[in-house]
Amino acid sequence: MDTTREKAWNILREHVQEKPLLNHCLAVEVAMRAYAGKYGEDVEYWGAVGLLHDVDFEKYPEEHLDHTEEILKPHGYTGQFITDIESHARDWVPERNLLQKVLLGVDELTGFIIACALVRPDKSIANLQVKSVMKKMKDKAFARAVNRETIVQGAEMLGIDLQEHIEFVTAALAKDFCMS
Repeated sequence: MDTTREKAWNILREHVQEKPLLNHCLAVEVAMRAYAGKYGEDVEYWGAVGLLHDVDFEKYPEEHLDHTEEILKPHGYTGQFITDIESHARDWVPERNLLQKVLLGVDELTGFIIACALVRPDKSIANLQVKSVMKKMKDKAFARAVNRETIVQGAEMLGIDLQEHIEFVTAALAKDFCMS
């Protein structure tokens, strides 16, 4: 199976036109690649999962993840790859493997970190501190659509401290994500 970034990006661009969703997918890709490196896993595979995790969202927001297989299978992606993507559904019942836990753990968090950076005067992720993110987590009016429970649950599933998780993802985004 071809999990190159170029292939995944081309497929994503076929199905996603909205810039905010593209940016979100890129941010999740960056976080997934960083965690793959940390855990000694396949960076290309994890990155492709992150990049394509919302491939059906723009066209089917009410049926998100119900169309992932029909979009990706013709491109040669395996059942496991598709399952890895589908596992980020909040109501997923089966036990998640490490990749699946990371995907759920970074999906909401990347968007929240970016939102925190965008309200800063310099709009810089590199200058964003964990304490600022933690403070914004308590402000229910800020980034209202972000599910904080999922962010906390993600860190718990990974067995790491929430602040450590935020710091790791923020550092990854600061290094490899360009906000545009």
